[in-house]
Amino acid sequence: MINMYEVSETNEMIEHENLDVRTITLGISLLDCIDSDLEELNRKIYDKITETAKDLVSVGRDIEKEFGIPIVNKRISVTPIALVGGAACKSPEDFVTIAKTLDRAADKVGVNFIGGYSALVSKGMTKSDENLIRSIPQALAQTERICSSVNVGSTKTGINMDAVRLCGEIVKATAEETKERDSLGCAKLVIFCNAPDDNPFMAGAFLGVTESDAVINVGVSGPGVVKKALEKVRGKGFEELCETIKKTAFKVTRVGQLVAGEASQRLGIPFGIVDLSLAPTPAIGDSVAEILEEIGLERVGAPGTTAALAMLNDQVKKGGVMASSYVGGLSGAFIPVSEDQGMIDAVHAGSLTLEKLEAMTCVCSVGLDMIAIPGHTSAATLSGIIADEMAIGMVNQKTTAVRLIPVIGKDVGDTAEFGGLLGYAPIMPVNEFRCDAFVSRKGRIPAPIHSFKN
Repeated sequence: MINMYEVSETNEMIEHENLDVRTITLGISLLDCIDSDLEELNRKIYDKITETAKDLVSVGRDIEKEFGIPIVNKRISVTPIALVGGAACKSPEDFVTIAKTLDRAADKVGVNFIGGYSALVSKGMTKSDENLIRSIPQALAQTERICSSVNVGSTKTGINMDAVRLCGEIVKATAEETKERDSLGCAKLVIFCNAPDDNPFMAGAFLGVTESDAVINVGVSGPGVVKKALEKVRGKGFEELCETIKKTAFKVTRVGQLVAGEASQRLGIPFGIVDLSLAPTPAIGDSVAEILEEIGLERVGAPGTTAALAMLNDQVKKGGVMASSYVGGLSGAFIPVSEDQGMIDAVHAGSLTLEKLEAMTCVCSVGLDMIAIPGHTSAATLSGIIADEMAIGMVNQKTTAVRLIPVIGKDVGDTAEFGGLLGYAPIMPVNEFRCDAFVSRKGRIPAPIHSFKN
């Protein structure tokens, strides 16, 4: 039961501390749409999405009004399209027709993003997988709402370096295709290791093949709430600090659980998980970096940053799992640069570098996220950065991801503008020593020894 004090406390969080439900994401299986005829496949996909998701946005708005809880985004994730399109798509161009169909369906039902233009290639690539990956630059350039992801590694299978090399080329090509918009297409493309099947957050959301026909997943946020709570324990010991984070994460997750339950009941679709990640926005006071600085850092990137982030991530998870029986997705703290004003300020101040961000990804929820780099960065260097991040995920048995944006025509000292929740980002320098001979080797980096747990 929720008492009046908790209602008042939640209202305070919403009004003054940027608490929101970041997204209701409706997962839709497209496996029953598979057809060898491309035109029929596109028709089935459009009909399935528009029928299943027809009430998603209106139900989300109703819940917002009734409970006074902002729900920032209503989104859709679908079965990885490389699987769905395999029988009908014989070329990258065929897959682009599906991207356009997904985009039309998303527009019809009123969601802002649809994820699942994806391929899962951690051990090897089928021809369908390769065709989808090669279609990504064109698909992202010719659509508005499509989000794409490629899973190139896992703790169980190792890292598919052929896919890593190809993804470096694809990120570069996507940047070129969307260079008139500061290479915006790359902001909608994530390369994963150990991708979760139930992630509600874009750009990496897709519906796993083990999921039901449709499912409701909710992603909550609340960096501002945690920051305000920590202001009350300045100078206190680690025990009080950790307890404060846990209690706050519990309250935030309960809000997500409430929204998820209501959405599930009203839509008649099973509830999946609550993702309790701290996902920042460019808004002042909605920053993970500011939480870390409140813990005691002069600037994010200072010595102690990785330890502070590890503690934050762990306490968020511990508090959240007590608030919901079904916690999933990524769940922890995100550290995107462009979407977090505190991170942007740290880059400008010189305290935060790409190398420090990589160290932080060992303990955060995702990885190198929304990082703008010089447009002249080579595809091989992009592949090398991706490989490094995949290795962190593989060895540490955690999800890691890369969302790099080589902004064509811009260099260190310039700024890239993405708009909305994607924010803006200073162009960060990249180590320019080459790794071409490494990433050009064919095959797969084997799984680590501790993966053998059968």
